Amino acid sequence: MDINWYPGHMTGAKRKMQEELKLVDCIIEILDARVPLSSRNPDITPLCNGKGRVLLLNKIDLADPVETKKWLEYFKGEGYQVVTLDSRNRKEALKVNTAVREACKEKIERDRRKGIMNRPVKAMVCGIPNVGKSTFINSFVGKASAKTGNKPGVTKGNQWIRISSDLNLLDTPGILWPKFEDQSVGYKLAFIGSINDNILDINDIAFELLKYLQKYYCNHLAERYKLTDVDITPDTDTLSILDGIAIDRKCLKKGGEPDYLRASKLILDDLRSGRLGRITLDRAE
Repeated sequence: MDINWYPGHMTGAKRKMQEELKLVDCIIEILDARVPLSSRNPDITPLCNGKGRVLLLNKIDLADPVETKKWLEYFKGEGYQVVTLDSRNRKEALKVNTAVREACKEKIERDRRKGIMNRPVKAMVCGIPNVGKSTFINSFVGKASAKTGNKPGVTKGNQWIRISSDLNLLDTPGILWPKFEDQSVGYKLAFIGSINDNILDINDIAFELLKYLQKYYCNHLAERYKLTDVDITPDTDTLSILDGIAIDRKCLKKGGEPDYLRASKLILDDLRSGRLGRITLDRAE
């Protein structure tokens, strides 16, 4: 399956983002901690020359903590200010203020030398769809200032939000890039819901997810799906696991045949909701 999703509104959103970059001092890029590399839009970095950079590894409550620690060290080694957080927790979201000021310390010092005091830092919040940008902003502000949802495409336009006397945020729509050169990236983004499910072959997506989980998180599968007729191991035939899940969870068609679409949706929902446990899909080797 060839996965690509770049609807027309993303072209406009990227153009608007480019226009407003001149107004900001810092770029806050929100990543999904389950796919910290795959959720980085390669089109963003070339736009950010001279700007402070902060990376937020969001949804750490859903990610494998061992892998998250590795990714945190990796990005710090690349020279970024990095914060790990569950953006629904306001205390964690407030940690970002320190990272932004650290990323912009040279700009703040230049202003001070010019006699410009207490001018607010302007930061653009960006990322791919469904990584939690608006949830983060609402936690940061302490009220519902940005529209949220558990599917891609909720934020439609840019929106300035005053956080405090020394920080303003610009919320932007989630944008992908025109073509996934590595289709494994497309699959991982499909797993977590950053691509519209309506354009996907859900059976294929869930089957590939099962194969990955067999390799790296077999125990999570076995714990979640206590199948009576199938022993879940890394070497078990993947289709037999899918059959077992469909039968065990009553995802059946008339006549008792497995309903693969219902079973596939169930597996994806279990991953996205965290019911499968804390799982990371990008490996920090």
